Amino acid sequence: MAAFPHSPNQTFRRLRDRNSPAEFAAMVRRAAKEIGETVSCDARYIGRVESGEIRCPNYAYERVFLHMFPGRTLADLGFSPREAVRGRSAQRSAPFTLKESDVLRRAFMAGGSATVAAATLGFTLLGDTRRLPSRAGESEAAAVEEAVRQIRLLDDRHGADALYRKAAEPLRTAYALLDAGASRQSTEDRLHAGAGELAISVGWLAHDSGRFDDARSHYAEALATARVAGDAGLEAHAFSNMAFLARDCGRPRESVRAAQAGRRAARSLGSPRLLSLLALREAGGWAGLADRKACEEALTRAHTEFSRGTAPADPEWMSFFGEAELESLESRCWATLGEHARAARHARRAADLQDPHFARNVALYTAELADDLARAGAPDEAAWAGGRVLDLLTEVQSTRIRSMLSGTARALVPHQRSPRVDAFLTRHAAV
Repeated sequence: MAAFPHSPNQTFRRLRDRNSPAEFAAMVRRAAKEIGETVSCDARYIGRVESGEIRCPNYAYERVFLHMFPGRTLADLGFSPREAVRGRSAQRSAPFTLKESDVLRRAFMAGGSATVAAATLGFTLLGDTRRLPSRAGESEAAAVEEAVRQIRLLDDRHGADALYRKAAEPLRTAYALLDAGASRQSTEDRLHAGAGELAISVGWLAHDSGRFDDARSHYAEALATARVAGDAGLEAHAFSNMAFLARDCGRPRESVRAAQAGRRAARSLGSPRLLSLLALREAGGWAGLADRKACEEALTRAHTEFSRGTAPADPEWMSFFGEAELESLESRCWATLGEHARAARHARRAADLQDPHFARNVALYTAELADDLARAGAPDEAAWAGGRVLDLLTEVQSTRIRSMLSGTARALVPHQRSPRVDAFLTRHAAV
């Protein structure tokens, strides 16, 4: 990677202003939606632009950036001329482009074989492990990283159910690449991190689609990869998801232990937001143990760390964690402790704050709101929120959200004399 040094793009960094990389990435995605483009922009991509690694964006990003900053040219944004970048990159292997990824993503959503799924998630000719290179290089490491981004993008928009089995093949390929070894230590480090993050992403798809045993296996695989590579960030991520899974499986003490282990791993990383999320995971475990005092202490830590704001060390995968997610996770704590009216206030705020781009999270938070309202004695409001979730489930596929909505429907059966509740129950039964 050192063969072609690059200078930071200070101009682009100034344009980001006080927004975090994750917040600016969300602005880029919204701008893309305004002009009908599809880009899988995240905090890591913004970091690559600002570091100078991306000297000129592809055509999709070019259109989005020029839409965001009208009247400016790529040069005004700190980028190099396209022909200059092409001239240099022609000596290297062709990179995987996001334009290619957009085409493959459409094929993915239309279905297809495991080979098509692997390609859609960022792998070229890697669906068949017999065709792997003898030693992995930068292009293979980049393909693994792109697979992680594509899974997260598709999950945000469509939920996990349609994605899980299609994502298994790229994961096997990523670990086959690790077994083959890499040409450089830096590439091997990227492969370890990428394969571990891919295992967590696939584990989350299993988790969200109700395949808890599969999720547990994938999270454990990611944790083992983190330990082998000495990657504290990956270890903290794995423990965070393991704590979440343990809570959903009804193992609250395990949830507390996993969250505390994640906090130890994250302590030296310099990311208050990561520590905030891990405190919320721990709070959820304490709520499951009916330990209100310990839960409140963990929630206080979560808010304290969150108030410290974003940091350059915030992991890329945490782009989902903003005020809406914090409100949602606190809502779950109060619901577990039986304070459903209080939980509903937090769930409503979560749904109101959530960026519509994250369709699955909007559906999840609204389902949480519906359930809390139903159990707090507000059946008509719960039926309205439940109807909103049914609207969202036309584009989101999530077993977890459907199961939550089924619980809400059961809670509303005693109130079916209400026309609004009856209409919701009839529609839910039909769906």
